[in-house]
Amino acid sequence: MWEKLLDKFLSGLIVKDRLTIEFPDGTVRDYGPETGLSARIKINDPTIIKTLCLDPDIGLGEAYMKGGIFLQNTSIEQLMAILVSNREAGSMPSWLRMSNRAQFHMRRFLQINAPSKSRANVAHHYDISDDLYGLFLDEDMQYSCAYYTDPKMTLEDAQIAKKEHIGRKLRIEPGMKVLDIGCGWGGMAMTLARDFGVDVTGITLSENQLATAQRRATEAGLADKIEFRLQDYRHTKGQFDGVVSVGMLEHVGLPNFTTYFGKVAEVLAPDGAALIHTIGRTGPPAPQSRWITKYIFPGGYVPSLSDLAKPIEKSGLWQMDMEVWRLHYAMTIREWRDRFDANLDTIQGMYDEEFVRMFRYYFTVCIAAFEHQMQGVYHFQLAHKVDSVPLTRNYLYK
Repeated sequence: MWEKLLDKFLSGLIVKDRLTIEFPDGTVRDYGPETGLSARIKINDPTIIKTLCLDPDIGLGEAYMKGGIFLQNTSIEQLMAILVSNREAGSMPSWLRMSNRAQFHMRRFLQINAPSKSRANVAHHYDISDDLYGLFLDEDMQYSCAYYTDPKMTLEDAQIAKKEHIGRKLRIEPGMKVLDIGCGWGGMAMTLARDFGVDVTGITLSENQLATAQRRATEAGLADKIEFRLQDYRHTKGQFDGVVSVGMLEHVGLPNFTTYFGKVAEVLAPDGAALIHTIGRTGPPAPQSRWITKYIFPGGYVPSLSDLAKPIEKSGLWQMDMEVWRLHYAMTIREWRDRFDANLDTIQGMYDEEFVRMFRYYFTVCIAAFEHQMQGVYHFQLAHKVDSVPLTRNYLYK
């Protein structure tokens, strides 16, 4: 029964590439035309066929992690490119369309993300080990999209370009105060304190990141310019000349966007500017990957522009500028995956094979999303006053 359902599913899904599957009983079936990309896999474990039918997102990810499928002269990237691009072109069976609609309508309930839940969600991913992240991130530990002003840039240079670009958008001057919401390992705060001469308050919910950020600031001689706190954005008080938030909005949750932008408006000084850097969908809202939510970012949500428009409007802030970065994150994650693979021997000594395959799958799924789906990075520049920033973007490129 389940093999027939999977066969029906794939016959409607694969319409512009070729996918070949060897089933556990040795049967080989081809799906799609003999054009475009091609991939071949073998299903080793017959019990996963049911999960692939009922919840293919979870089913495929877990099958790859646990060795339930074998890639035959195929990379996981080839397979994901075929599945993601054909999902847009082909048709999904009725039972999966109904399941996806149910997940979509449950999103406000599933993403409430109260402060205690938010802290647990952050710990799930960011408190794994600084040693792991140090093996694939740049020297400054930037775990967000880099800015490739030249495709030939190194990851280090592209991350420096990202921080400089954001710093200019904040319109800050020496002596001003800046709030960094979701400060990570402290790299953005250190750049603003060192290169722009401002005093920075960085907040995070990760104990690992807090300890590392504090140590790095002390070692760099910036402890008198930066204060790092273990604090939820909802509990932050005071007023700041600039507010920056890089890669944190994705963890806020749909029901909290109004609260989030309201807090930005509350703490931002009358003449100040805020810069919100976030992954975003350039298409209509969609349910989140259940595999990503389960294994990588619990409570996470990639918003569409329509999800954010009303909360930003309610904040009372002017929308000074909006910039969309295309493909920059795919390029960034490819660098992370290359460095992850280059350090594979070390990582395999730290974690079991299932964890290693989980992380490689995570990188590959994200690359496919940024290259084949309507997903990019938004920069929202916000302010209280219409003339808080120059009338053109020329100041960013001088």
